[in-house]
Amino acid sequence: MEYGATLIPGDGIGPEVTEATVRVVDAVCPRIRWERVDAGAAAFDKYGTPLPEAVLESVRKNRIALKGPLTTPVGHGFASVNVGIRKALDLYVSLRPVDTLPAVRTHHDNVDLVIFRENTEGLYAGIEHEPVPGVVESLRIATSAAWSRFVRFAYEWCRYNGRRQVHLVHKANIMKLSDGLFLEIAREIASDYPYIATKEIMTDQLFMELVLDPTPFDVLVTDNLFGDLISDLGAGLVGGLGVVPGANVGDKYAVFEAVHGSAPDIAGKGVANPIALIRSAAMMLDHIGERAAAARVDRAVRVVLEKGEHLTGDLGGRATTREITDAIIAEL
Repeated sequence: MEYGATLIPGDGIGPEVTEATVRVVDAVCPRIRWERVDAGAAAFDKYGTPLPEAVLESVRKNRIALKGPLTTPVGHGFASVNVGIRKALDLYVSLRPVDTLPAVRTHHDNVDLVIFRENTEGLYAGIEHEPVPGVVESLRIATSAAWSRFVRFAYEWCRYNGRRQVHLVHKANIMKLSDGLFLEIAREIASDYPYIATKEIMTDQLFMELVLDPTPFDVLVTDNLFGDLISDLGAGLVGGLGVVPGANVGDKYAVFEAVHGSAPDIAGKGVANPIALIRSAAMMLDHIGERAAAARVDRAVRVVLEKGEHLTGDLGGRATTREITDAIIAEL
């Protein structure tokens, strides 16, 4: 059986790490047929828009996509393509696994947590306007419909993946209505899963406890903006954005991505670390039912890290992107 998959190379180091990832996926699951489309800064220069309709049409056709990092201008320019894709395809769940990897030096061992972030509402949705010069309003939208489907997805994922503890992360002491709605809905849904322990924790307290000791946490469920911040903190606990995978999932479509930036300062030098996107591709393989292939990729990455012979500069080595990719493929 062949699978169609959209490939969005991205900006900066994106084409380098996507090429490396495609090599790994083709080695373990050659039945995937890649359809390459451009988005981001490169697409803006070519088509006048950072998110051409052809990108969305491709994902709608293939149902899955692998996406390299995309540049988002700060304070000016075009809107975030990442947010645009999530909105257009209704990818309402951001899924970020965070786990300890062999030989990656960190302050904590045995970290194994998963962060669920609601992807469509909240402040991060970027609904802003300037009613009068010098005054900007940002709207934080929260609806029961969005919370319900998101929280239900998280608990179902926990059920199928053997996770036994959920922390609901909130600031309902201050945002009593919006986060209060989240807790109200989440408590009701949690009652349908009595075999999964549910706890509640405020965002600021969670940040402190994660820094002190992240190992007691299993699954974190939270809103769009909080989830963005917690995801990066979580990555920092296990070695940085260069080693953690990510996915944006909806009822029909799923986009798997590296969560790091486009790193234009090292673009084209052949030294970028492809592990984050390779691990995201493993999540994609698992998503389409190629679980044995996904497990092989995960194992190969861990063996290469543990051996420490072919590591990129951010991991303490001197290997090129091709060299670490070759090492991972050899372990397959």
